Amino acid sequence: MDSVQFDLLIRNGTLVTSAFAELGDVGIKDGKIVAIGSLEDRNAETTIDANHLLVIPGLIDTQVHFREPGLEHKEDLESGTRAALFGGVTGILEMPNTNPTTTTASALTDKLIRSRGRAWCNYGFFVGATTENVDDLAFLEKMPGTPGIKIFMGSSTGPLLVGEDDELERVLRSVTKRCPIHAEDEARNRGRKSLLSAHPHPREHPFLRDAESAKIATQRILRISKETKKPVHILHVSTADEPPLIAEAKQFGLCTTAEVTPQHLYFSAPDCYDRLGTLVQMNPPIRSAEHREALWMALDTGVFDVFGSDHAPHTLEEKAQPYPKSPSGMPGVQTMLSVLFTFVAHGKLTASKIVEMACEKPAELYGIRGKGKLEVGFDADITLVDPNRSQVFERSMVQSKCGWSPYEGEILTGWVEHVVLGGRSALQSGQLVDVPSGQMLRFDQAR
Repeated sequence: MDSVQFDLLIRNGTLVTSAFAELGDVGIKDGKIVAIGSLEDRNAETTIDANHLLVIPGLIDTQVHFREPGLEHKEDLESGTRAALFGGVTGILEMPNTNPTTTTASALTDKLIRSRGRAWCNYGFFVGATTENVDDLAFLEKMPGTPGIKIFMGSSTGPLLVGEDDELERVLRSVTKRCPIHAEDEARNRGRKSLLSAHPHPREHPFLRDAESAKIATQRILRISKETKKPVHILHVSTADEPPLIAEAKQFGLCTTAEVTPQHLYFSAPDCYDRLGTLVQMNPPIRSAEHREALWMALDTGVFDVFGSDHAPHTLEEKAQPYPKSPSGMPGVQTMLSVLFTFVAHGKLTASKIVEMACEKPAELYGIRGKGKLEVGFDADITLVDPNRSQVFERSMVQSKCGWSPYEGEILTGWVEHVVLGGRSALQSGQLVDVPSGQMLRFDQAR
């Protein structure tokens, strides 16, 4: 018998990477994956039987809004990371539109301090670009705990809105890391507010914030990216118009990348607005089935690099306000994995594609050290999934402080059974294990 002893041994699972899925075991010691393969002759302090389960790297959700500080009535860092862990997500990148905004070194440090001892998964925080902090961005993007600089071209107010081309160019020239972009054209969106009907309904949302707005903004930022030779990452692509633009930019070697959300692949207008009203109101909007099918085609042809939840919770009381006073955004970090595996059950996706786009590629794009892969030497952040378990998602399951989900009543197939974080069990059979043990993510220069 080999003398190597493991702290934890995951046995008899189907190990899934972007390249393969095969039966095997995973040996873990001191928080790291130290052996993979047939380890039946080894022993360990603790063993997990993963028979009939998929063993994948913990998901990394690169777009969440956990609302702390300033908006803790709808989410905070404890509840948001807990929801993430229940969804098999072991790392999150959180956005800067809190109150105060994360636009200074002190604001970033404050979020990192708030997370210590409270976060159930690993974490990093984007810094927001403004027209006032451009000269500080080169320093800010290199601070510990941040993957880089987020740019809001639309759908934001106050200092976080960077809406003009000259401002966008200044920001991109100031940084070296990949910038995630909320690409909606603010001028067009403002101009179309006058088109609101006399009796507004949420189904007007994709009309008012139309596909042309997203197209214009994406064209603008890709042009500026080309001029500055700086990489950008287009968030939550929602239209049939954007994928061809992104595909073309990729061909020109601009290191352009893009995200698609599960909800833009799952829901479609007008049905979703008729059924769920403001609960599916988000920016950019859920659009028609034609746009949704175009997103699926783009996914199939490799236009998208990552899945992200754009978890953006509001309370039911806030969502009950009449449109358009109702806020945009929905929770999603807890349901992302199950929705994606439901697509697998329906034959529209593969488990390996999920691992590529929700584990491996997020770590690669943002240079997240030691994360995202089921390989020897990587951190032992691992999610075990039952791909055959089907269950109705119910409100009582929601971990987010907002207390609701647009997927309530939906039959989802593929559920988290166990989560290992840093080599130790963190979630088992729907129950938290021990205390919050999330750590600050560490970032190298991304590829």
